[in-house]
Amino acid sequence: MNIFKSFTLEAAHRLPNVPEGHKCARLHGHSFRIEIHVEGEPGEHTGWIMDFSDIKAAFQPLYDQLDHHYLNEVPGLENPTSERLALWIWDRLKPALPLLSEVVVHETCTSGCRYRG
Repeated sequence: MNIFKSFTLEAAHRLPNVPEGHKCARLHGHSFRIEIHVEGEPGEHTGWIMDFSDIKAAFQPLYDQLDHHYLNEVPGLENPTSERLALWIWDRLKPALPLLSEVVVHETCTSGCRYRG
């Protein structure tokens, strides 16, 4: 079984490695929606895989580094594509959330990335 918690964050970035003249080379911002998924069996007594507040607590330090920041200045996100952002989140969150099964980054309403480690 899989549960998830969604977070929204506002951040600016630019993509330094796109072809010359590409619109994403210019500084711009997004209202990112991040989904953190965990997978496991519901506990016999609790009936849940884990408390949603534990997911929130684990993600909070990352949220604080990303929300209302220029992503290109965050160490490890010098080329902050949705793919790199999903991997960056995974690498930092997995030690705190061993049941982590997926990180989803919605860059826009219609575009995003799904990473499953």
